[in-house]
Amino acid sequence: MQTHATHLPFAPDAPWLAPLAGYSDLPFRSLCRNYGAACAVTEMVSVKGLVFGGYGTERLLLTAPHDTPLVVQLFGAEPEIYERAMPILLERGFSHFDLNAGCSVRKVNKSGSGSALMSRPALLLKIAETMVRAAGPGKVGVKMRLGFTPGEENFIEVGRALEELGVGWLTLHPRTAKQLFGGEARWEAIGELARAVSIPVLASGDLFTAEDAARCLSVSGCAGVMFARGALTDPMIFTRLKDVLAGRESTPRTAESLAEAALTHIRLCQQLDPTPKAFRALRAFLPRYAKGFTGIRALRQALIGCRNWEELTVMAGSIAHLAADPQPLDHADLTQDCGA
Repeated sequence: MQTHATHLPFAPDAPWLAPLAGYSDLPFRSLCRNYGAACAVTEMVSVKGLVFGGYGTERLLLTAPHDTPLVVQLFGAEPEIYERAMPILLERGFSHFDLNAGCSVRKVNKSGSGSALMSRPALLLKIAETMVRAAGPGKVGVKMRLGFTPGEENFIEVGRALEELGVGWLTLHPRTAKQLFGGEARWEAIGELARAVSIPVLASGDLFTAEDAARCLSVSGCAGVMFARGALTDPMIFTRLKDVLAGRESTPRTAESLAEAALTHIRLCQQLDPTPKAFRALRAFLPRYAKGFTGIRALRQALIGCRNWEELTVMAGSIAHLAADPQPLDHADLTQDCGA
């Protein structure tokens, strides 16, 4: 069966924002859309939490009219719970979904969810079939890994089977689950999958800069890219990729531009989710904009001490005055993020 996801952009110059646990909320999705994200995926949503009213699930599904196209990412290991969860989401107006078969975080894998599903392909396929049956062909994607362990890579077979079920697109992080984020992402494997199926394949993994993404597209020949860790330190990465692909000179990542992004992020959070929980989450997030600049430790401490939006705005503005660190930008401390 050949299907293509309807109303979703698949093109090299239509980069997506990944489902980053703890980060891809409505304000950050809105910020990235302002900077050229063509599509966004929610933080991963527990189907059990959705069905049984788990803490925090509603905030993960918070959206707005401008927050489109939007894909809801689900995780869980029980097909019967998906059967109950999908009608709830469809009734609320969501139309496109993603199955998380790529998160390698231990607490997710212990439940049999995330990348653990790569070790149980029959279960993965059953869950995907349940989702497709509810949403319709082409409305469901799957984000996956090469396999669960090195030497037992099954992404080609799984990808072909998912296409036959009516899955509309695939996203591949080209490491095994056991590798977590070690070593380098095997971009050539993304190309192998893209050639093995007829549906769009999106690339994920080690896309820290626009130039990284352009190289990945060239190496793999895939339909497009999904930015994760790269967007956390530079939400303008979406526009930068479009510039690189168009042969235009990409604007540099500067302290001034990152301060502007941080201030915009604060305004969006105040408008879209001004809750204390959102304030605390954003306060912890903002130091990421200053990665690669001197004085980040002092800034982090100052941000933690902010008690209200006004103080947070003042401190975020101070990012503009930081000097560049001569050391290369290190993304190692971002590897806990499921969407990366």
